[in-house]
Amino acid sequence: MDVLSLLDELEDVIENSSSIPFAGKAFIDKVEILDMIKEIRIQLPDEVKQALWIKEERQKILIEAQQDADEIIQNAKSHIEEMVEKDELTKQAQKRSEEIISQAQMSAKEVRLGARQYTDELLSNMEQNLEEMMQMINQNRQELKGMKG
Repeated sequence: MDVLSLLDELEDVIENSSSIPFAGKAFIDKVEILDMIKEIRIQLPDEVKQALWIKEERQKILIEAQQDADEIIQNAKSHIEEMVEKDELTKQAQKRSEEIISQAQMSAKEVRLGARQYTDELLSNMEQNLEEMMQMINQNRQELKGMKG
């Protein structure tokens, strides 16, 4: 069961519990509620693991983007060296090599920016989910604290 389902179940148990008329209090099964809270605590690390996985994937994407950029630049340099060997084509080779390097740098920059944006969106979504879960947990804890009296 995921955390949100457990919180829904916890809410159902509280809402469906017997209540004391005019007191705004309810009789709840303490063991059942504590078991649900325990299960929520067990499930939360999975959400944190997912966030860490996204962070690791972000690093992999950035590393791959940098490797692609390095490969493009290396290919451009190799191409330049081949062109320089031919005397009559030296000027043309110089111009072409600058274009290739410029294109390679632009491509590398686009890949890095795309990878960062994608990773930022993933982390933003995860952060929002975690914030919503924490807010819900805090709200439910406050409701539970209000029921103790």
